Amino acid sequence: MKKVRIIILLIILIMTGSALKTSAESLAGGNKDVSDKKPVTAKIINGDDRLKIENNDSTINLRSGNNGLNVLESLEGSEFYSKKYTWKDHWDQDDNDNDHERRRRRRFRGHWAGIELGFNNWVTSNQSMSLPADIDYMTLKSNKSSNFNINFTQLSLGLTKHFGFVTGLGLNWNNYRFDGNNNMVMGPDGVIQELDPGANLEKSKLATLFLNVPVLLEVQIPVEHNNLCIAAGPIGAIKLGSHTKMVFEDGHTVKSYRDFSLNMLRYGMTARIGYGNFQLFGTYYMTPLFQKGKGPGGIDLYPFEIGIALSFNN
Repeated sequence: MKKVRIIILLIILIMTGSALKTSAESLAGGNKDVSDKKPVTAKIINGDDRLKIENNDSTINLRSGNNGLNVLESLEGSEFYSKKYTWKDHWDQDDNDNDHERRRRRRFRGHWAGIELGFNNWVTSNQSMSLPADIDYMTLKSNKSSNFNINFTQLSLGLTKHFGFVTGLGLNWNNYRFDGNNNMVMGPDGVIQELDPGANLEKSKLATLFLNVPVLLEVQIPVEHNNLCIAAGPIGAIKLGSHTKMVFEDGHTVKSYRDFSLNMLRYGMTARIGYGNFQLFGTYYMTPLFQKGKGPGGIDLYPFEIGIALSFNN
């Protein structure tokens, strides 16, 4: 590689030296006005190795890597001197901007940071959404039980340009909307029981807030001008808050802020697939929503989410 750079450097030196000689002869003869000639700049980039030549009427500046050679043309003749560059010396701003853009395009960027909107529900240990009759009060309205997530930071660890790990942090809001005219409450022993409001409800729900931390393995398949992205992996979460809410037909609202025997920590699996910054996602938690033995009727309920995501990875 060094030999190739030296050969290129010598060829350009000869060519630019000839151009300088012609320019000097023109100035000496006084036959042409060259005061409005613009400096000539040549740049050769090969990976991280760079060769830059700047040529004006009196100076040739050459730089290759950390080594430089300046040629000054004057009436007394040509003067040569070398210069050693350090890491503190930078190329011009255009080069810096171009380098930054090239590095940005080369590096792996995952799809986690962004917003997500979807629906949530829960299933029993046999993966059924049909609940036993004695805990039928925990049945949800699927079309009104929603979740909203804000994934506010991410870290991409690329193994290649299109393959790597993604992690980050996200806030996960879940609204579990009850289908019946009821809510839920903790009994004296912490077991979840039915709450009869004694009046007609317009809506009733359990709301939770978790902080999520995923570890995704993502592959990106180039398709036309963008990527088909597929990612999956474990996800963990810590509970930040929970409350129940009942809205009566007359508009009266009652909220209750308690832990409701919910598990403080939970983990599961999440996956997503999409094109560019738009994805479909799904998450299933293998930790029961309620603490062991304290779910409604002593039955474990496992939450899940499905929805769409818009990521901000670019």
